[in-house]
Amino acid sequence: MTKLVVFVLGLMIASTFTNAQTPIKVMTFNIRYDSQTDYEQGNGWKQRRDNIVRLIRHYDPDLLGLQEAEKHQLDFLLEQLQVYDYIGISRDNKVDQGEYSAILYRKDRFKLGENSTFWLSETPETPSKGWDANLPRIVTWGEFDDKKNNKVFYFFNTHFDHIGVKARENSAQLVVKKIGEIAGPAPVILSGDFNATPEAPPYAILTEKLKDAKVASAHPVYGPDGTFSGFELSSPEKFPRIDYMFVRKLKVQDYETIADFFNDKFASDHLPIVMVVDLQE
Repeated sequence: MTKLVVFVLGLMIASTFTNAQTPIKVMTFNIRYDSQTDYEQGNGWKQRRDNIVRLIRHYDPDLLGLQEAEKHQLDFLLEQLQVYDYIGISRDNKVDQGEYSAILYRKDRFKLGENSTFWLSETPETPSKGWDANLPRIVTWGEFDDKKNNKVFYFFNTHFDHIGVKARENSAQLVVKKIGEIAGPAPVILSGDFNATPEAPPYAILTEKLKDAKVASAHPVYGPDGTFSGFELSSPEKFPRIDYMFVRKLKVQDYETIADFFNDKFASDHLPIVMVVDLQE
């Protein structure tokens, strides 16, 4: 009888270890495009790009959603961070012109499946500018097979327009619709710069179908509430919260807004966000 009990307990312990999930660390980061006017204040791309690399290396995400990444910026990051590959095209549908909402993923951990980009407009399959938007806006998405957990999930990454109020609201509705069409019932991560605070309609639309990862975190969140600094170090409590990660069918363990700075300079005008998730609810 004693041997039987020990055997059964052994099976239970083995099952627990077998079913344990390896967490996934996800980052979203608006790295700011390469603006010549930024150099006057010491915030030019070449003045801060090494600090962006330092941040990414230190927090070591498995997946990274970028916003405002121009091709030469993306190429620099990939050269410095060779554990990653990427998916995405520019919002202008040109290799060397326009910003990417690229997704970087660890080549050793994920097998890439279907992936594409659609436009936030009335004609999402065609390069276009939608509604009252000031600029073309896109969503890049990918299907990822996690080799460590043997599970498939979808990652969507975007950057909503900074001017068009109607465009942001309609973009949120389109994103929810597209997630349903593309991902079906699979687990989903949505990251990006949404240019909308939690009180605005886009947030309400997105959280009808998805969970705000910050709200869903199992452990206390860390860092300031706001995410847009404008390169201003003082008064982080006044930063608006416009960058988010949303999830579906995932358990958020930890969530942090990163306020690290170097020689009194932020690496970008947005603060990056990191979360840790399990591929189970």
